[in-house]
This record gives sequence, structure tokens and C-alpha cells, in this order.
Amino acid sequence: MFISPTKGKLSLAEVIADIKEYINDDTSRTYKLIVGSDSHPNYDRTCFVSAIIIHREGKGGRYYYRKHYEIQMKSLRQRIFYEASLSLALADEISAMLQANGDTMPVEIHLDVGRQGETKDLVKEVTGMIMGSGFAAKIKPDASAASKVADKYTK
Repeated sequence: MFISPTKGKLSLAEVIADIKEYINDDTSRTYKLIVGSDSHPNYDRTCFVSAIIIHREGKGGRYYYRKHYEIQMKSLRQRIFYEASLSLALADEISAMLQANGDTMPVEIHLDVGRQGETKDLVKEVTGMIMGSGFAAKIKPDASAASKVADKYTK
């Protein structure tokens, strides 16, 4: 289940329906469909959050997130690759659901890595994994789905 700050708990199918409704409310705008994930290690487990954002360019947007816990992952590399795989799986699922309904919209994946800091050595590998799967990849500071929205709910 996903959580929408305005609509509450929603299934992925309900998220897709809400996104379509949001787009149909103002068809004169351009939209970006974005997916991103982040994690935070806690005492005995790691919290993972995946977010879906529909960005109405120049005019805000809506977001939805889901949270789950895994055993503690101390390795930053392992967490980053798991975050990327969560985002990739979600983007695949969204794309398939849209195509099944005759809709097409590219999904952009935001990764919680950047050219500075601890994750700089992982940028090439992780972005390659995403782009090799057919999705556009954004990194920090342009990865707001991962570094802002998903990050907000990991703590």
C-alpha cells in the first residue's frame, strides 16, 4: 500500500488512477512521472521508502510513498543498490500498468547518489543499471524524489 498525504492509503492501481485524474485536471501543463527510493539504517533494521511523484511542471505536484523494513544493512553499497532495485521494480510496474491501459508516460528514476560524498564511486554503476533498463536516471542534486520526498519518511 502507498500513502498519499491528501488521500490516505492507496493501492498502486489507485495511485495510477489518481495520477491520471490529476493530469486530466489540467491538460495544458507538462508532467513528469518520477520514482525514487531512500533508506535509513536503524538499531536492528533498515527502513526503505519508495516514492512516486507526479510533477506538474511549474505548478507543484502530488506524491505517494510506501515504507518497509529489512534486516540491517550496514554496507552503503548494498543499501544504494537495493534502493535502486526497488525504484527500478516500481518503475517497471508503473510502466506496465500504464501500457495495459493504453497510456504511455516515461518514468524517471531518481537515485540517492551524487558526484560528491560517500556515494560518488557508485554513480556510474547505479546510473548504468537504470539506463540499461530503459529509464532516465537523475542523481543529486537533481534527484528530489530520493533525496527529499523518500528521505523525509525514512526516519
